[in-house]
Amino acid sequence: MMRLLVPLLAGFLSMAVQMATQAAAQDWATVTTPSPGPTQSIGFYTAGCLQGAVALPLEGPGYEAIRISRNRYWGQPVIVDFITTLAEKIRAAGQPHLYIGDIGQPRGGPAPSGHASHQVGLDADIWFERQPGARRAPTDRENPRLRSLVRGDDSGIDDTVFSQQHVTLLRTAAEMPHLDRMFVNKWIKERLCHTTTGNRAWLRKLVPWYGHDEHFHIRLYCPPGNPQCQPQASYPDDDGCGEALDAWFRKAPITPPPPGAPPPKPYRPKLPTACQAVLQAR
Repeated sequence: MMRLLVPLLAGFLSMAVQMATQAAAQDWATVTTPSPGPTQSIGFYTAGCLQGAVALPLEGPGYEAIRISRNRYWGQPVIVDFITTLAEKIRAAGQPHLYIGDIGQPRGGPAPSGHASHQVGLDADIWFERQPGARRAPTDRENPRLRSLVRGDDSGIDDTVFSQQHVTLLRTAAEMPHLDRMFVNKWIKERLCHTTTGNRAWLRKLVPWYGHDEHFHIRLYCPPGNPQCQPQASYPDDDGCGEALDAWFRKAPITPPPPGAPPPKPYRPKLPTACQAVLQAR
């Protein structure tokens, strides 16, 4: 009997832990306002929280926020400044305004979707798609057209979408201060490695990662005065166009689970102890 009970109890315990972590992530998503106190990033980009977040204005010169209903436009002041400055630079270059996606939840933390990043207010998604002309009303920004720069069969860059405007956007962002790295699709990195002439130092900031064909992901350094913010490990000082890039083309592609297969377990990190006070603060 005991032999039967042990795995049964273990299964119940595992299920309870999973339910608790899912509930915890839901808690972070249901809090709609930032916590009081000075702005502090606590923990790591994929396992942390944010005290005293500030909101990106939903539109401004050169940009507009999309998917506003998610309430994920909160972050550190430094990332709000980065986005608004980048948008001004792109506007001055004569390009259409930018679509700004997720930054973070009002108190950071894990999202119910299981998306690992965007937890400490120092990440943001900027979409490659542009919308020339008049701005859309906020209600029309929930599901805008967001085209990929990569062909549907993942065989290379889609030159019917990709343009020099995208190169200018990526280079402008990569050369701005406070930027740690930017995640882009491997095909985008490869194209830039093969076509960039002159100063190539900015290519170092472009780090290949899965997806990131419809948007690029900016990640800023931990700001001064944030002692609980955990920096990410550094990466080589070269342009990243050698073996580091080649290795991505040897990786097996991610394939969706077969029909009927159980969904993968969502990413549920262990957060710093201080994050519980951030979540519960009133």
